[in-house]
Amino acid sequence: MGQKVKEHRKTKKLSQEALAEKIDIHPTTLGRIETGKLNASILMLRHIADALGVNVKDFFEF
Repeated sequence: MGQKVKEHRKTKKLSQEALAEKIDIHPTTLGRIETGKLNASILMLRHIADALGVNVKDFFEF
């Protein structure tokens, strides 16, 4: 799931810092989500998806 977040972020040409600022979290937290070291809550995934203009289910399609 974290890898999908990263892929969508890069597609939108956003840095971790830029996306983290949009959703009001620390860039380190976003990095931990992307590497799978931290499990994001459904609410957090919703915020990330909204900021990236995608659907939450897009993070789970393989």
